[in-house]
Amino acid sequence: MMVLMHSDPLFPHIRTVPDYPKKGIMFRDITPLLGHPKALAEACRRMAEPFKKSPPHFVAGIEARGFILGGIIAHILGAGFIPIRKPGKLPAKSVSREYALEYGSGILELHEDCVQTDQSVLLVDDLVATGGSAEAAVLLLRSLGAVVEAGSFLVDLPDLGGRKKLQELGVRFHTLLEFPGE
Repeated sequence: MMVLMHSDPLFPHIRTVPDYPKKGIMFRDITPLLGHPKALAEACRRMAEPFKKSPPHFVAGIEARGFILGGIIAHILGAGFIPIRKPGKLPAKSVSREYALEYGSGILELHEDCVQTDQSVLLVDDLVATGGSAEAAVLLLRSLGAVVEAGSFLVDLPDLGGRKKLQELGVRFHTLLEFPGE
């Protein structure tokens, strides 16, 4: 169950940085949460909780903050971890997909042998805004035969439409906090 903003004990650990990385963007920075051991443990426990009864084979985390949360969640769930990287970071043969950001574009890559057909994958990242990187990650994983039915995110920015984009792909959406606007 998602708790809205101020009533959640994790809320004070998310810093808002105005006009970053460009004017008009309200960047939701999870660095304070990462530096607080109890808040970090609580966030990861709550992000993993809905998936404990039927854990996935893998947790896939989107670079970079998704690596931190995803690695911990994979450990909690007893799952393997798949790093979803920015271009040029993977040493073996990989597949890639370009996506739109709310302030530009990006590319994500996966090793082409990171998952086998019909293995289940939980997608994890710190935040969903427009959903571009999460959508690209789901489509990349599915192109390799993975079953991606759910995503777990610390923060959702619902005004930017990312949740809807993932739900249209049939991805069950789990988040802990919502922030209005950009």
